[in-house]
Amino acid sequence: MKSQPPIQHARVKSRTNGENQNPRHLMKRNNDADASFHHSISEGLGSVRRRLLKKPKRVDSFDVEAMQIADSNGHHKKDVSLWRTLALAFQTLGVVYGDMGTSPLYVFTDVFSKVPITSEVDVLGALSLVMYTIALIPLIKYVFVVLKANDNGEGGTFALYSLICRYANVNLLPNRQQADEYISSFKLKLPTPELERALNIKEALEHKSSLKTLLLLLVLMGTSMIIGDGILTPAISVMSAVSGLQGRIPGFGTDALVITSVVILVGLFSIQRFGTSKVGFTFAPALALWFFSLGSVGIYNLFKHNVTVVKAINPVYIYLFFKKNSIKGWSALGGCVLCITGAEAMFADLGHFSVPSIQIAFTSVVFPCLLLAYLGQAAYLTKHPGSADRIFYESVPDGLFWPVFAIATVAAVIASQAMISASFSCVKQAMALGCFPRLKIVHTSRRRMGQIYVPVINWFLMIMCIIVVAAFRSTTDIANAYGIAEVGVMIVSTALVTLVMLLIWQTNLFLALCFPLVFGTIELIYLSAVLSKITEGGWLPLAFASFFLCVMYVWNYGSVLKYRSEVRGKISMDFMLELGATLGTVRVPGIGLLYNELVQGIPSIFGQFLLDLPAIHSTIVFVCIKHVPIPFVPQEERFLFRRVCPKDYHMFRCIARYGYRDVRKEDHHAFEQLLVESLENFLRSEALDLALEGNRNESEFDDISARSGDRGVRTRDSTAELTTPLMHDQESDEAGTSALPPSVMSSDEDPSLEYELSALREASASGFTYLLGHGDVRARKNSWFLKKLMINYFYAFLRRNCRRGAATMRVPHMNIIEVGMTYMV
Repeated sequence: MKSQPPIQHARVKSRTNGENQNPRHLMKRNNDADASFHHSISEGLGSVRRRLLKKPKRVDSFDVEAMQIADSNGHHKKDVSLWRTLALAFQTLGVVYGDMGTSPLYVFTDVFSKVPITSEVDVLGALSLVMYTIALIPLIKYVFVVLKANDNGEGGTFALYSLICRYANVNLLPNRQQADEYISSFKLKLPTPELERALNIKEALEHKSSLKTLLLLLVLMGTSMIIGDGILTPAISVMSAVSGLQGRIPGFGTDALVITSVVILVGLFSIQRFGTSKVGFTFAPALALWFFSLGSVGIYNLFKHNVTVVKAINPVYIYLFFKKNSIKGWSALGGCVLCITGAEAMFADLGHFSVPSIQIAFTSVVFPCLLLAYLGQAAYLTKHPGSADRIFYESVPDGLFWPVFAIATVAAVIASQAMISASFSCVKQAMALGCFPRLKIVHTSRRRMGQIYVPVINWFLMIMCIIVVAAFRSTTDIANAYGIAEVGVMIVSTALVTLVMLLIWQTNLFLALCFPLVFGTIELIYLSAVLSKITEGGWLPLAFASFFLCVMYVWNYGSVLKYRSEVRGKISMDFMLELGATLGTVRVPGIGLLYNELVQGIPSIFGQFLLDLPAIHSTIVFVCIKHVPIPFVPQEERFLFRRVCPKDYHMFRCIARYGYRDVRKEDHHAFEQLLVESLENFLRSEALDLALEGNRNESEFDDISARSGDRGVRTRDSTAELTTPLMHDQESDEAGTSALPPSVMSSDEDPSLEYELSALREASASGFTYLLGHGDVRARKNSWFLKKLMINYFYAFLRRNCRRGAATMRVPHMNIIEVGMTYMV
């Protein structure tokens, strides 16, 4: 494929208003682009074509094309072998469960810093709290319920949000199309009319903007806290492990502890660029050895000191614990919640692995080893109550201290990996759904699309971790901050999964309400305990979460206003028809790819190119890079095309659809080749459709429409589910057209098609030019002060410092023509 000559690289600047962006004042706002489009096309076609276009409830051309895509649901799935699942389960030990696995280093130390041990009830009550917390939250809630709420294998708060967006139109960016529902991985299963509850929830979410905003803020809050966990987890895990040297090496004080922890943290973040898969296989053997050590030391202490602590399985000891310690016992819950830190990583890191692998690893390795570890520590404390401040290392046999210390240090470093990977995943999903500034994404695995590396976030987390360690200098203060972020994420997940139960799963109302009633109550109790430590360091995660929440909300708010401004400023189709096929300028060979965000209508930026350039390309394609609320879009379903204006204009719209986990790895040559091939297929399909319509009378068409409706083809006003594509494979196409005349069967005999295909090939051979708009977004002068502050300063700062569109869309620098515009929002 040839490239356009370097001389075409130019940059044109102009300033216009987002509402009326043509200085000639000839471009009119078009509030009914589809009707104008159909009207302009109908002028050059026969009477049959005109009658068909005027028929009510006609399916949009994008929707017809989407229904013609081969295969339907699940064709891209592959059966995962048992050995592959076990291998992934082994990797999860190094990526997902490191944080939870290192919790025995500091849980009882923090609990008994609030409640002194004066009797066996204190130990048994704390042990019972820990056991039931691990059994209820990670095991029952996450393993058996939350993991099933995944979005085609993807987890995290944004995965839940995208799942909800598919079933209810709550996404604030108004670029949703019916054609998106025909993507094979969309898997839409609309609520049936009999389930009034699901329909009422759907209607309330779609028609109340306050609920849409509240849902978005809830998701952004959960995502912000996960990123905050990515800062606190490495700090507390590494410092807790290294603190074991303070009692063994003379002179190893606080300064030495901080310096050693900082060195380890720098090394940890430096290896992230090698990817989750390599890091997981490297860390997994060490974590497997760590869990084996936890279980072995726990069994040793249990049988040596006091095997009767197993009676803590009786929840009565929880009641006795609070009865004896009252307010102090409630404060100790802030330390107890540390035993489930990292539980959210089971769901947030799901895209890196699979549901069975995470379930197998937790139930067969993590859960039993953690129980044995806490049982052993409790047994030791019943005999040595004064050892609570260093319980983990005190309970290790003397001959095994240094081996266990080495393993604990490595495990603590690995524990940080879970939330670091989760932070990368959340940022990627937020970017795809328009809630985070554009950053560089590095895909680190050929097999697992979810394994990514975000350099900017990685180095930001490292700097923040170093600051936290240097400022707090104590694991106790960091622990006070740690619990708030963890519990906050869990509460957000509980709320979103409850909504999924009611809206999508259509669970029995009693069971759906039991989920938030049981787990939400537990988490709110823990939250009330950790919030009491705000002045003792608990403000830190709230500060981190507030910062990221502001960044994401401002970016989403500005992006929505910019899109709405582009919709208002669309060029009128009447104006395009007045210009004629030459577009009022000279058409030169080549293909111009004009990137914009609109899915309908002609963007106003195109008018600036017509005004500022002496010529325009013979073929124009309006390319919209659009992210749909699903993880992945199969390659064969990537493009949708529509003709813009009559045939002699040679103008098309192309919507390139990507999922929020898709990583654009193709270079511009591959993208150009795929786009041209897809456009040729569209032209042939369009010619075949016109031939079919020209050879069938209206009664035959109505009969076919009725049969298509019986097969489940949905129109704009229908709510039935698509069960069979209109033309689901090539064989059915051939069977359906075998009775037609040869003139209809052979597209080679269509002179207009052959002319258009040859013109397309000639334009392709002349090269591609990327027409980009550089938009400056400003608030109107009569806007309220807060809006001006957010748009003119905060949003503008984020736009200036994020990745430019050319880098994000992987377009060649030497083939770019860019026009500047100002959108007044």
